[in-house]
Amino acid sequence: MDTQKTKILGFAGSLRKESYNRALLQEAIRLSPQQMEINTFDLSDIPMFNEDLEKNEDPSIVTKFKKTIQESDALLIVTPEYNGAVPGVLKNALDWASRGGKEAPLLKKPIAIMGGTPGRAGTAQAQAQLRQILTSTRSLVMVEPQVLISGVHSLFNEQGELVDERTSQYIERLVHSFENWIKNFK
Repeated sequence: MDTQKTKILGFAGSLRKESYNRALLQEAIRLSPQQMEINTFDLSDIPMFNEDLEKNEDPSIVTKFKKTIQESDALLIVTPEYNGAVPGVLKNALDWASRGGKEAPLLKKPIAIMGGTPGRAGTAQAQAQLRQILTSTRSLVMVEPQVLISGVHSLFNEQGELVDERTSQYIERLVHSFENWIKNFK
């Protein structure tokens, strides 16, 4: 029996420390299968993509980000939706991670996506754009289940804990399905 844990790198496309999407990521960690280890990465310090910066050597935080992706079996990306689109910080991080030709960290990396927004569309537009971006990086994006959480601001208590059982069930289904998705590529 293989007892090695599946290593997942999770990150939220929000810089706000108390963001709902960061809280959703924490819920995914809590609900993940026993054989799955989800570590997180904060995108706050990644500079804007600039080929001039990249020309000599990637900035150290970018090197760390890329190495962490490469050392992970898969990625869990949790995205808010800003003005009907993927947040710039998330797109920027993916731009950096897409670099490297045949050694690009996102190449053939299994990825699951989820997200929440206070609005009604539940990050549908942002997730569609994210899927399009990740198709061009030749990542292996899990098609379903989709977790598109609307009214996310009403699902947490004052301590920042998710109190909506239905949303917890959606997230739990996603992480368990993701475990099976990853097995297809090991």
